[in-house]
Amino acid sequence: MPTQATSTFNVTGWDESPYAEPDDGPRLARTTVKKAFEGDLEGESTAELLMCQANSKDLKAGAGYVASEQFTGSLDGKSGSFVIQHGGLVSAEGTQQTFGHVVPGSGTGELAGLTGEIEISVAEDGTHTLTLDYDLG
Repeated sequence: MPTQATSTFNVTGWDESPYAEPDDGPRLARTTVKKAFEGDLEGESTAELLMCQANSKDLKAGAGYVASEQFTGSLDGKSGSFVIQHGGLVSAEGTQQTFGHVVPGSGTGELAGLTGEIEISVAEDGTHTLTLDYDLG
């Protein structure tokens, strides 16, 4: 039966490089994001994202991303690192969907054998939360 871990995180770095900005069509960018985690996950991560903004002139038109993110720190007191691959979509109406998984075999140290699924949510006050349902073999 999976264990659930919940942590808040802050974005501590953002380096975005657009690679397509057509006059008509979606804006595409590569972005490196750094985060600091507090809670059941304590540590830092670096994520490489591919992002799409449906309309560069209207931030609310819709957007999506996919990412590979390496976390280093501790999970419920066990130290090591692991990689998650995740993504998200935001509709023009503001509906958010996220998905993500721990990459099998990516765990190191005391986190070797880690498997799981993640969900990322953003509260109205801007607080970012990552929930991880995991097994540690």
